[in-house]
Amino acid sequence: MIVCIAEKPSVAQSIANILGARVKKDGYYEGNGYQVTWTFGHLCELLPPDGYYPQWKRWDLSVLPMIPPTYRVEVIANPGVKKQFKIVKDLYKHASEIINCGDAGQEGELIQRWVMELAGVKCPVKRLWISSLTDEAIRQGFQHLKPQSDYDSLYQAGLARAEGDWLLGMNATRLFTLKYGGFKQVLSIGRVQTPTLAMIVARDKEIENFKSKPYWLLTTLYRGIPFTCSSHVRFDTDQVGSLVLAQSKQYPLTIQDVQQKRGSEQPPQLYDLTSLQVDCNRKFGYSAETTLRNIQSLYEKRLTTYPRVDTKFLTEDIYAKCPSIIQNLSKVYDAARPLVGQQLQKSKRVFDNSKVTDHHAIIPTGDTRALNSINDFERKVYDLIVRRFCAVFYPNCEYAQTSVLATTGPIEYKATGRTILNQGWRGVYANVQRDEEDDSPEEASLPAFRVGESGAHQPTLQQKTTTPPKRYTEASLLQAMETAGRLVNDEALREAMKENGIGRPSSRAGIIETLLKRGYIRRDKKALISCAAGRELIDVINAQMLKSPELTGVWEKKLREIERGHYSLDKFMQELQSQLIDIIKEVQADSSGKKILKK
Repeated sequence: MIVCIAEKPSVAQSIANILGARVKKDGYYEGNGYQVTWTFGHLCELLPPDGYYPQWKRWDLSVLPMIPPTYRVEVIANPGVKKQFKIVKDLYKHASEIINCGDAGQEGELIQRWVMELAGVKCPVKRLWISSLTDEAIRQGFQHLKPQSDYDSLYQAGLARAEGDWLLGMNATRLFTLKYGGFKQVLSIGRVQTPTLAMIVARDKEIENFKSKPYWLLTTLYRGIPFTCSSHVRFDTDQVGSLVLAQSKQYPLTIQDVQQKRGSEQPPQLYDLTSLQVDCNRKFGYSAETTLRNIQSLYEKRLTTYPRVDTKFLTEDIYAKCPSIIQNLSKVYDAARPLVGQQLQKSKRVFDNSKVTDHHAIIPTGDTRALNSINDFERKVYDLIVRRFCAVFYPNCEYAQTSVLATTGPIEYKATGRTILNQGWRGVYANVQRDEEDDSPEEASLPAFRVGESGAHQPTLQQKTTTPPKRYTEASLLQAMETAGRLVNDEALREAMKENGIGRPSSRAGIIETLLKRGYIRRDKKALISCAAGRELIDVINAQMLKSPELTGVWEKKLREIERGHYSLDKFMQELQSQLIDIIKEVQADSSGKKILKK
């Protein structure tokens, strides 16, 4: 009997239907020579410290560092989980072959490998690797099964992440709790959690320490159009600004130059998980966790492709499938209808094999049968994905950019405007409300100006004040995590810096939720603000390895290198152990007597 194992019961049911295993048993489906079972996400977890040595149960500085000779796993202590593990183990015992149908990613690989390890699997194992759960994708996946050994480096990266997080989390949490924690106060430290908290704390302190300064801007109104003084970008004192204002009032405004240039704006790239979470937070106020939950549901309902991805590109073989996807979407989406029957453009910004490793960008599958069963949250997420997918096949947005230069005596002014000549892809979003953080240009069109024309104008001097940086929202924090804290607006550069981001796309939502649950940060509408406990914790941590986003990004890059087979698990863990030992020595030597007494 061939045993297939999926990560969730709903996915197992989809696979069982395709394989003809339609007889429902306790914990699995059976039929046509197959048994299809499932996990509930993780069935196993790494042993707690006292699972290795009894003396590690007691929280004591003298036992640190706790470095297991070999990391081991156990079944999670939950009756339902234990029952399902026993079912899976018994099926494995009599299997002639196992097909690993876990989610096609690092975490999905780890989940199934741990179960197989604990169940003592000896038979051959193959791997199903698919990017959607449509019937066609499942059938094709089973026609192209691969040896599980092809994904050993993926498993090694998952192990490195799990064991590294255990090593740092267990040791550093006990270390800082025992050294700086008040009565019954646990100070939680995590490899990604702590530098993320440090970014929020740093931003909040920057805001609090910001000293607002006044400045003045000179503008004038001519023919109903505002012109901005370009001779002096801003004035630091009212006196200087008033002198220039008085000088400007002495002369009429004269048009010196009118330039019009045509430009074009490319469609936005397809969604990866982070950019989808960012847009959902900006547009709908969804938390990263809420977006992940909804896109996972859409995936399991076969409406969208695999969600836990970090690329905005498709492989070139997907191009042939796009016309049929558009055809199916056209029955329910106006944006798809103009593309039906057209030759779809094949842009390198969309189709590029070199930019895709395990999975391509998130796109609709074209299977719309479950659309009537989705809730309003899911519909909004689905709508974003469909519009983005359609938009990449539309032409560029064409516009005319007009710049008008004028003078009032020696004072120079400038006005700019933009006129849309052809909406192109922006037509897909014509009826969609812009979100409050959308920083794309939206300039008014200008009337016709003639060089040499002159007339009266109305100059004014406006007082402004410098403003502090904005607090992090989940949208801006996710982007900061993606670039290890560096502020990067350029899309191409952001893509290149993903190698050194902190956390994985699928784990960042959980990190934010963990910080909220532990009382280190709080939500204020969309803003994320550090709490006293979070600030005090960051203040007592001197080790940059624990709180530096850049250094954490270096560790993330090493994990990616393990996944590619270019770095070893052993070397990764040895380096981590060495740095951990240095941190323990440094903290134990601290005689300051600092304590974090309460949250």
